[in-house]
Amino acid sequence: MGNTHAAQPGELPKANTKAIWRTFWILLGVTALEFLIAFTSHNKMFRISTFLILTLVKAFFIVAEFMHLKHEVKALILSVLIPVLFIVWLVIALMVEGDSILVVR
Repeated sequence: MGNTHAAQPGELPKANTKAIWRTFWILLGVTALEFLIAFTSHNKMFRISTFLILTLVKAFFIVAEFMHLKHEVKALILSVLIPVLFIVWLVIALMVEGDSILVVR
């Protein structure tokens, strides 16, 4: 006889469904917070920095959950994360050097 606890074809196991819904609600909350800040904040620097931080939070949850990176070994996570941090640093350095951050229009 077969295993009665196995998932049927096309059906997700309960644990995965819970994690996906949890990630959905977190992403929805962060997106709602972004909309709230977009329509209520008049400080441009606060709005931009908040969007950058919240975008990184959303990217973390998407990569961790849907690309299954949170289940990988630390060496693989660091090999992905460290180049991304350098790219972010490069973009910030280029924006500061080009005065696009310092000049508020």
